[in-house]
Formats: sequence, structure tokens, C-alpha cells
Amino acid sequence: MVKKNITDMGLQMKPFLLGTAFAGVACTTIIVLILSLANRQTLDQPYLTQYGIVFDAGSTHTALFLYQWLGNKDNNTGIVSQKLSCDVDGDGISSYVKNPPGAGESLKKCLDVAKAAVPAEQQKTTPVYLGATAGMRLLSIENQGQADTILKEVTNTIQSYPFDFRGARILTGMEEGIYGWITINYLSERFIKHTFEGKWVHPKSVQILGALDLGGSSTQISFAPKDPVNVSGSAFTLQLYGYKYEVYTHSYLCYGKDQAMRKLQVQLHKMAGSSSVINHPCYHKNYNLNVTLADLYNSPCVEKPTSFVPTTTITFTGTSNSSLCLSLMEDIVNVTSCPFSPNCGFNGVYQPPVNGEFFAFSAYFYTFEFFGLVPKAELAKVLATIDTHCSKSWSILVAEYPKIKEKYLKDYCASAHYIMTILLKGYKFNNTWDKISFEKQVADTDVGWTLGYMLNLTNLIPSEPSRAITGVPYSQWPAQIFFIVFALFLSLLIIIFMFINNPKH
Repeated sequence: MVKKNITDMGLQMKPFLLGTAFAGVACTTIIVLILSLANRQTLDQPYLTQYGIVFDAGSTHTALFLYQWLGNKDNNTGIVSQKLSCDVDGDGISSYVKNPPGAGESLKKCLDVAKAAVPAEQQKTTPVYLGATAGMRLLSIENQGQADTILKEVTNTIQSYPFDFRGARILTGMEEGIYGWITINYLSERFIKHTFEGKWVHPKSVQILGALDLGGSSTQISFAPKDPVNVSGSAFTLQLYGYKYEVYTHSYLCYGKDQAMRKLQVQLHKMAGSSSVINHPCYHKNYNLNVTLADLYNSPCVEKPTSFVPTTTITFTGTSNSSLCLSLMEDIVNVTSCPFSPNCGFNGVYQPPVNGEFFAFSAYFYTFEFFGLVPKAELAKVLATIDTHCSKSWSILVAEYPKIKEKYLKDYCASAHYIMTILLKGYKFNNTWDKISFEKQVADTDVGWTLGYMLNLTNLIPSEPSRAITGVPYSQWPAQIFFIVFALFLSLLIIIFMFINNPKH
């Protein structure tokens, strides 16, 4: 009888014990959920560094630029910086007309440098671009087939490396101008800047810079005009970092520094008639340069005589006549005939009035650096410095600059007068000279079109997917582990209890 009562009491207690155990498991589970969610945190893992390579295949030389940026993006444009640059040996790729494979071979040294700098696991996803500028633009005018062959050879070489080759092409003059404009404004933090709090923001009340680029075969001017551009085809509309910009840009093909020097020689030759000895006012007294007519007229930028003997040699002899040199430069740069007057550049080209501050780079910088006039100098000092230099004899000049090669030293006088002519008479910086700054680098990055090109192309390069992870702080782990183990323990007890007290067992 006593045993039966005890059994009945056990049966009556079984629902209570099971209910208590289930309640304990439920409460423990709720506590675990609360601990998991109450202080749940999201952590952004560091993005991997991504890389991009751009070859600047200019008219006189080629250079490789390796850029890097994090895998995320800011308003659809990557935040890009320069990791390294490498100068390719030899002349520009357009000079390899007689040896096209040599154009590709010339790139290998710099490709090897880039390969060593990019981690092996990321080389297959690193894009490589080659942009050819005015030298190849001129070659394509002369002989499209030769230009295509050279581009094919450089393509074959780059494709032999473990990078993601995206193409080799000839940039238009307007592209070259606009990408240079993007570069200087990006480097100067005119589009976007990094705050003390670590955020990227659009700077307020900042004025956009203009760009002045002088290469060997072309020169470009690009700026945001004060008023809308009213001649179609003269402006780009861009969107960068969420903002739109209208930019006037023009490229003067055949008006780069080297082609201007050639134009001057041709003009002097035509003025001299049949004479084989020709006075050159921009060359220094006692300096002589022998040139064959084949070399003199070997450019689509100059008009060839109807008949001439290519092997004939003429001699240019320097006279150190600075004023005549300047006068001849004004003849080369046509600043008088323009249907858009007064909104004109030179050679009859439409140009709105220059607006804001400008960065002048490439040959502008190298010429003014030689004269010690960088980054800025008063106009009167600039003119006096150039005039003094041009009046010196060749022997004095060589003694003053013994380390500078003849091919560069002979042209500084002519280059300086040419630059002053296009800046003052062409672009009309007469009253705004102090707005021009001659620069090579900004923020340890070379100024030129390649960074702007990469910034634009990063809109096409996929960014990494989000690398954010969500979890709880380490300090909560012991409590959560305890309650999870406790819940499992209670569940196990319930199972054992039900098994032992099974009436049918």
C-alpha cells in the first residue's frame, strides 16, 4: 500500500518536474538570445589593396605607373594613390617603325618591376592599360598600318605577363587633356579630401584647378570656365565622387615642344632660300647643328617642299638673338586670325576666358625648373631670366651647365620663348600670370594624365564585396557558453528522466 502511494506520488510529480525542466531550458535559451543580440557589433575587416598599371606611351618616352587603392569605393570612384613609377629605356614607341618588336621588348624592364611589386596572388586581377599619346597620333596619320603593328607588338609583350591586360590604344587629345585635369584636382583634394575623423568628404567652397600640359608633339589646356561653354565639342561633362563638372579642353596637335622646335627650323630654312648655312636666333652664338632635309621634314606637322634632296645637309648656326627668337615664335603660333574673337586660344581655336588657378606640368615644369622659376615667379623676373639666358654664347652655357646634354641645353632658349608665347599671347594669361604654378608632383605623385585615366577606369573595375562581419564582444563569450551548456545539461536530464520513468519500460 505504501509502495503504491509512492508510485502514484511519483506519477503526479512527473508533469511538474517536466514542466519545471522545460521552463528552465526556455529561460536559459532566452538568456542566451538576449546576450547574443543585446550587444551585437559589426566590424569592418580591412579591405585588400588592389592595383592597376598604366603605361604612358608619349612621343619621346614611355613610363609605367603602378597605382593602388582599397577594395571599397567612395561614390563610385576608387581612392587611388601612386605606388611607383618606372621609366622605359629608349624613345617613345612611335620611334620603332623600323623595328616594331623592339617597342614591346622595351617595356619588359618596367613590367618586371611592376611584377615584383604586386603580390603574386593579385597579379591575375591587376588591370594593365597602355595609352599612347601625340607621337602615335601623328604616326597613325602618316601610316595607320605601322601604328597598328606597334600596338600589336606591345600588346603581345604585356599579355605574356600574369596581369589582366585591358588594352593598348591611342588616346585622343581631348582625353589626354581631361585626364590631366582630373589628376591635378584629385591630388590637390579639390574633388574629395580625408578628414581628421577618417572620412572622405567633398570640400566646401573650393575652386577647381585648370591644367596646362606640354608634351613633345601636342599641348593641352583644360579648365572649368566661369560661364557655360557655347561651342559644341569643346567641353566634357564629367561626374566624379557624386558631383558633375563641365570642363573646357583642347589639344593642339603638332604644337608640343619638339614639334614647335621643328616648325621653327623649317620656317628658318624656307626663309633662307638656297643657303645651306642658316642663322638661328634661338641657338646660342658659336653653336652649330647639322641636319639633313630628310630629318628636318620627317613629320606630318610641317609642310614638305614640292621637291628637295633628302640627303642634303644644312647647318643652323646660333646668333643668340633673344628678341628675334621671340618674334619668330609669334609667327609659328597664329594668334591673330580667329572667328570666335575675343574668346580665342591660338590657331583660330575657340577658348573661353581662363578661369581660376592653373597647374602647368610636363615640359612646362622641366623648362621652368631649368631656369629656377618653379613653382612660381613674377612675370618680369621670368622675362628677364629668359632674355639673359638667350643672350649667352654656347661656350659660356656649356661651362655653366656641364652635366646637361647638348640635345636638351640647345633648346631651352627656344622652349622658354615658345612657352611664354602660348601662355601670354595664346591662352591670354597676360593679367593672370600669378595664377599659374609650375609643378611636377603633388602629394608624392607625378602630375600627368595617367592617374586621371586610372581614376576614371576604376568606375569600371569591380570593388570587393563587403567585408563586414557581425558578432559579439569576446567579453560576453564565457556567459553565453555557460548558459548554452546549462541548457544542454537540462535537456539531457529531461531525456534521462523521461526514459527512467517511462511506465511501459
